[in-house]
Amino acid sequence: MKNTSVRTRVLTGTVAAAALAAATVGAVSASAETSETPAAPAAVKIDVQNKNLAQSTGLNLDAATRAAQATLDAATKAGQHVSVAVVDRDGVVRVLLKGDGAGPQATESAQRKAFTAVSWNAPTSELAKRLAQAPNLKDIPGTLFLAGGAPVQSKGAPVAGIGVAGAPSGDLDEQFAQAGVAALGK
Repeated sequence: MKNTSVRTRVLTGTVAAAALAAATVGAVSASAETSETPAAPAAVKIDVQNKNLAQSTGLNLDAATRAAQATLDAATKAGQHVSVAVVDRDGVVRVLLKGDGAGPQATESAQRKAFTAVSWNAPTSELAKRLAQAPNLKDIPGTLFLAGGAPVQSKGAPVAGIGVAGAPSGDLDEQFAQAGVAALGK
């Protein structure tokens, strides 16, 4: 056998590898075109009567936005600069509005008040009174036991919370939050 240069051997090997790859791709493509491809599985229908499933009710984004805007409008009409948070049943923020002139602390305070209201299904002014009997409640992460949060209920169960912060008193904050809740009933 003749001695071939390294360059020739590398070139020959590369050509052979390319030919093999092309043949493999062609064979796979040909078999894919000729074989029966299984159909995509049909959509699974959910059985709402299934005892393994849980359903929950919550505000849609439009309702949460209307409630937040009604809350902010009530505060603006009263000359107050506040932030408003609307959270879902799990305490996840759905809408957050920082009003013109609201302080930097108001946004987080509004979120925490909304989370607290929905978590206990009660206005935060009422929950603040419970701290005398259970002072450790304030240690639960994400909560704020100051007036200004109101739960949104459906058939007595909490589905959302509205929190307001920034007015000179928690009573005003809570009054504005209640205006947001009331707007959902219209």
